[in-house]
Amino acid sequence: MSEAEPDQRLFFLLQRAAHRLRTAADRRCAVAAGVTTAQLGALFAVRDRPGVTQRELARTLGLRESAVTALVTRLITAGLVVKRAHPREHRAVTLSLTDAGADALRAAQPEIDRFNGELRTLLGDEGFARTAAALYELARWDPS
Repeated sequence: MSEAEPDQRLFFLLQRAAHRLRTAADRRCAVAAGVTTAQLGALFAVRDRPGVTQRELARTLGLRESAVTALVTRLITAGLVVKRAHPREHRAVTLSLTDAGADALRAAQPEIDRFNGELRTLLGDEGFARTAAALYELARWDPS
């Protein structure tokens, strides 16, 4: 592949970009709020749907329930989320943010805004909007 010819292996490029972005964002969020981007995603989901079950959280985050169980355990241990018995389903639990969880979201927000601003500068306003729209579609795509 020549220097002038861009790499066209989209899946490979998406994986590399996601890894690089996640690593940088994790580092920044850890400094700003003491959480990873995975934890931050869960905190936003719990904030947006207080009383969400772990099964619903897994669906929202696109993760296996076993992965969400481990994630929720870390959030509870850190004091960011609390678990309560579900009012109607005896085997389910609901999740809610603690004050510390809400504080972590507030602490991370300026860094999230700064990171998105840097991406907007890199891609330009139109490129940022097109990329966000394309990634949204890819996240909803069901190739099966």
